[in-house]
Amino acid sequence: MTHHPSHTIARIITLLILIFNLISCSNNEVETIDYKDSYKLEGGGNLVNAMVGEPSNLIAMIAGDSASSVIAGNIFNSLIKYDEKLNYAPELAEKWDVSLDQKTITFTLKENLFWADGTPLTSEDVLFTWKLVTDPKTRTPYASDYLLVKEASAPNPKTFIVTYDETYAPAIDTWASLHILPKHILKDEDINNTFFSRNPIGSGYYQLDQWISGQQVTLKANTKSSQGPANIKYLTSRIIPDTSSQFLELTADNIDLMNINPIQHQRVFPARKDLEQKINLYKELGNGYTYLGFNLKKEPFNDINVRRAINYAIDKDEVIKGVLLGLGEPVASPYKPGTRWNNANLSPYPYDPNKALSLLKAAGYQKNQSGLFEKDGKVLGFEILTNQNKQREMTAVLVQRRLKEIGIDVTIRVIEWASFINRFIKTGDFNAVVLGWSLSLDPDQYNIWHSSQQGPGQFNFIGYNNKEVDKLLEDGRKELDPSKRQKIYYKFSEHLLSDSPIVYLYAGYGLSAVNKRVQGIKTPAPPAGIYHNSYDWFIPQSLRRNEMAN
Repeated sequence: MTHHPSHTIARIITLLILIFNLISCSNNEVETIDYKDSYKLEGGGNLVNAMVGEPSNLIAMIAGDSASSVIAGNIFNSLIKYDEKLNYAPELAEKWDVSLDQKTITFTLKENLFWADGTPLTSEDVLFTWKLVTDPKTRTPYASDYLLVKEASAPNPKTFIVTYDETYAPAIDTWASLHILPKHILKDEDINNTFFSRNPIGSGYYQLDQWISGQQVTLKANTKSSQGPANIKYLTSRIIPDTSSQFLELTADNIDLMNINPIQHQRVFPARKDLEQKINLYKELGNGYTYLGFNLKKEPFNDINVRRAINYAIDKDEVIKGVLLGLGEPVASPYKPGTRWNNANLSPYPYDPNKALSLLKAAGYQKNQSGLFEKDGKVLGFEILTNQNKQREMTAVLVQRRLKEIGIDVTIRVIEWASFINRFIKTGDFNAVVLGWSLSLDPDQYNIWHSSQQGPGQFNFIGYNNKEVDKLLEDGRKELDPSKRQKIYYKFSEHLLSDSPIVYLYAGYGLSAVNKRVQGIKTPAPPAGIYHNSYDWFIPQSLRRNEMAN
């Protein structure tokens, strides 16, 4: 018996809603707090959040995954940062000067900077970090940005100078994303395999307090923070891979915030007045997208006709409606919809099964007796890997169903995040993946798409190789004129869409639920998002949980 896909999707969604409603109903007997409009600022307290994946490594330049970067971002600082309006702002550096020829940047560090262990933080640490990220022995996906620096120096403890061979448009942006590391601790360490990855010392608002594998990572306020004190004393990130379990914890008041899914946002919260009284919802289009990526070094994905056929066979609108309940945007370039770098003239591959069938036949595939495509006696089939993420799992199911409909045999395997990255992505041991990219604000994507970026731990793990794209990416980094730069990235996006090394699935909205005990969140959300000033958040004494002191 065959199920009509849309009926099955409807059933899946209905079942999920029933589960959420059952979960919801079990916890209605909760004391109601009447939250005021304003509270006076008080330091202390413990903010508890939930994370789907455990960090793999708290040295962000080695880790390359978002779970690690989020935690490490509270522990370390960069030379500069983005403010709430996404303009550059001082962090460790109080100012920076760019030379007239645009090739040299001089950073002046702030006074009285210290590491959490009390050691002074100086330009020697910045120079050491630059040497580390550009050392060929360091397994990092980020080296390419910093290898363009021809010369770096620290002439005195407060000054750090970099000079580039050629003008480099993303230069300032790269110094907003490199976490500065302590030379006095790491100078004799192997950065790829060091105790520091699980027990770091930083200069940021927080320092590591406790890491219980598989359970939680707790940070405590760093009294020697280079940016002044954070208001909340402890940040506890609980590792809960299942988002419905996270939701139970949120409604039971055991966690303060989480990223919620579209069903919870659209259906559960509006039906639960008790939740609306104690939880605020925030919605913002993220700077990233979800995709189906192919391993181009393996058959059949080295054939452009097969990749394009798969692209035509997937109904992206169905995925946006079925998985995101409409809380997402279609994507046709690797840039955030609505930004200047996104080429609005490009459209996603339409859902066209007949086009998919004709492309597969052009690639030499014929249907066998089981209704599956095969070529040279080999069935066209592959495994999709993804991590424990309900949206990605549901996305993979819809992709699998549409591909099976046209005669491609697809299986799905779901793996815990750290294993997924270390065992499969970094080794290239996969056929296809459902994954996402979180992107920087600068349009340069050299480290994701340039053919030179395919080593172990680098970001071009799908093996994309296009000489014209390489040239565009090289030119885009040197071009300082924004309108000329825009043309380059428009052309780059056209090639990417045509080559179909990935199938763009959607750009989803970030949906956050935050307990009203957490004060100081800016509304409406500024361009940088609600989390940009989390060090200013506070939890009034009267709203804190009863907790054991430590």
